[in-house]
Amino acid sequence: MNTTDVARAIAAATSIAASLDLPADDAVVLHNSNKLALRLTPCHVFARVAPEGQEVAQFEVELAQRLAEVGSPVGRLEPRVNQRVYRRNGFAVTLWTYYEPVTPPTSPADYATALERLHAGMREVDGVDLPSPRFTDRITEAEEVVADPARSPELADADRTLLGGRLASLRQTIVGRGAAEQLLHGEPHPGNVLSTEHGPLFIDLETCCRGPVEFDLAHAPVAVGDHYPGVDQVLLDDCRQLVIAMIATWRWELGDQFPDGRRFGEECLRLLRAGPPWPALDTLPTQLDGP
Repeated sequence: MNTTDVARAIAAATSIAASLDLPADDAVVLHNSNKLALRLTPCHVFARVAPEGQEVAQFEVELAQRLAEVGSPVGRLEPRVNQRVYRRNGFAVTLWTYYEPVTPPTSPADYATALERLHAGMREVDGVDLPSPRFTDRITEAEEVVADPARSPELADADRTLLGGRLASLRQTIVGRGAAEQLLHGEPHPGNVLSTEHGPLFIDLETCCRGPVEFDLAHAPVAVGDHYPGVDQVLLDDCRQLVIAMIATWRWELGDQFPDGRRFGEECLRLLRAGPPWPALDTLPTQLDGP
């Protein structure tokens, strides 16, 4: 969000908190992209704020509630208020428990165990009343950005050809392996994993989709995949390449708001040209994620 939108978003979040008897005299920006993550004090609440109509906050709230009920390792909604989406001044706001970070950070083995538990919980709560996109829908979204110069005007023709061809071929290769699919987190990279006194907890469930577990593992450090049981390493390698191609696409989309996004788009294109081995996201200059 730009500076003006950040100020308006903070005002909306603090106003909502105050109306719920949660004192919010200050707000610390933890992350700013297409959504804003805030720590509200002194009530110690984690607030997520997105422009209204550009979020799937209701889905995230419902899924978080279901996963909490089955004991999955996810961040909990703020228990002192009604657990729902609050809307004010054009923003959708959700309120969550704030967890003080602990050291040392989550080990790869604990990360893998937590992700395995999350996947098990997602299988348990999944149902026909919990619609979510398939991972191929996200490929389609990326292909549409690449194919439309109006949506990616600064993408060079050669890079447009590279991304379009790579996205199409990886879709065919990954789907062709016929791996079992289930509900996934969608982007369980280190930026969406909290190291807490309760163990690793996953946040940001708006990105959930259906696909093979290797698609989730492609967002995690390489060592996490080494500890996750039953991984198809060839499929995981293809999914890592797919994630790099999709990230490259989002960084070239008109209106992308990720800090220094263009530099990361260039880096992802360089990686695609260089070829394997495909790195995990945590080895790139900073944490990257989707649109």
